Formats: sequence, structure tokens, C-alpha cells
Amino acid sequence: MAVIVKYIVVRNGEEKMTFATKKEADAHDKMLDIADNLFEFLDNADLKLSETQMEAVSLLLAQSRDMVMPILRGITPKKKGTSAPKPAPEKTGSEKPVPDSTETKPAEKPVPKPKRSKK
Repeated sequence: MAVIVKYIVVRNGEEKMTFATKKEADAHDKMLDIADNLFEFLDNADLKLSETQMEAVSLLLAQSRDMVMPILRGITPKKKGTSAPKPAPEKTGSEKPVPDSTETKPAEKPVPKPKRSKK
């Protein structure tokens, strides 16, 4: 017989999610606490949002808090994949083309060098 430990996040008497580790369950519970606080903040604001919209926005912000916190601190977030492209070097015609680093190639095995016999 196997014993399985499960951590269940319960909110207002309703089971929300089940986790294998206490750390994951605590992190999810904390995210739900943040979402509840954000929902109350949006509810008290002078915005015309429906309850489902406020819930969606609250959950999005709570789930993305690692990205949102720097923005709230006034730090401009770095955009992924928007770095300036490097200018291509001029070709003289004698250079070999350089393969794109994003290409995936099958792993090549090194060819062993033949052993020289002593004479």
C-alpha cells in the first residue's frame, strides 16, 4: 500500500487546487491572496468593470507579479527579443558562410585521428 501526501488549497470552503509539495501549495495560496486584495482594490476604484473583468485582471496581475512589481517601482521592463540587430560584416567573397546560431543540427561525433606507427 502506498501513502500519498497531497496539499489542497481551500478558499471559502471550496477546494481550489491540489499540489504535491507544501511549497507549491503555499505559493498558490499566496497568489490567490494577492488576487483577492487586487480585486478589492479594483472594486473600490472608480472604474466601470464587471465582476468577471475585475477577477480576470486581478488573477493576471497576481500570476504575473514578478513582471508587474518592477513596473510599479518605475523600472522599464526589458522586452524580449527586441535587441537591436547587429550589422552584418561585409563579405569579400572568400569567407565561408557562418551558420545561424538558432539552427539545430544533429550532434556530430569527432572523428578519431589515425595512429601513426613507429618506424
